[in-house]
Amino acid sequence: KSANPQWREQFDFHYFSDRKDMLDIEVWRKDNKKHEELLGTCQVDITALPTKQTNCLELPLEKQPGSLLMLIAVAPCTGVSISDLCVCPLGDPSERQQISQRYCVRNSFRDMKDIGFLQVKVLKAVDLLAADFSGKSDPFCVLELGNDSLQTHTVYKNLNPEWNKVFTFPIKDIHDVLEVTVFDEDGDKPPDFLGKVAIPLLSV
Repeated sequence: KSANPQWREQFDFHYFSDRKDMLDIEVWRKDNKKHEELLGTCQVDITALPTKQTNCLELPLEKQPGSLLMLIAVAPCTGVSISDLCVCPLGDPSERQQISQRYCVRNSFRDMKDIGFLQVKVLKAVDLLAADFSGKSDPFCVLELGNDSLQTHTVYKNLNPEWNKVFTFPIKDIHDVLEVTVFDEDGDKPPDFLGKVAIPLLSV
């Protein structure tokens, strides 16, 4: 019931500098669970923003009245990576030893925000739902931990895709839940849901 809402929420997106990414923002209005209405959209060109500083942006909504006030910071991020299975982080014994020393009991209070990290190897999916008329799907996998999100590439025309990717997340809250969702890529349309699993970190 507000025309001037304040959300005050923060989200982390992992932006890799070799990509030309636009941040797409949509504002929606909800009457109830069944009725939603798009109030406006806007875009931010990430490559045009100065780095290592917080940028205060007032973004007018396209073709609709109103604007969004946002703080966007592009900053180097440590502890996040995507790699192929053949060059898996932690495969090097000396690196494993450094990690063990970093998180040993003696160093546990050195950096209170550095709780640890999670490494996930996404190997493959089996017997996925066929989302296309051809009896196939174009699946990709999205991993979400807290407000961090990373995803695999798409394997086209395949119900048994093999991704063989390794994802590393910094852990900010030991009570977070790792959510792994498989989608079917559908061109310009929103992806179709193919399945999901949720893994509490405390169960690992």
